[in-house]
Amino acid sequence: MSAFAEAMRERVRAARADLAAARAAGDVYAAAVAEDELDDALRLALAHGITTDEDDERGGS
Repeated sequence: MSAFAEAMRERVRAARADLAAARAAGDVYAAAVAEDELDDALRLALAHGITTDEDDERGGS
């Protein structure tokens, strides 16, 4: 696995964790920011053909 792919996977994991924490705290602004980060990270991963943890759980490529 390339360093870039692992960095992208870590970015997605971190964004998911930040989103979950913001939602749990009821922080609407932080959740919106985290959701934007997650969307961006997933878009970049997809553009480079990198699977994410969620893709692996669903059997994606």
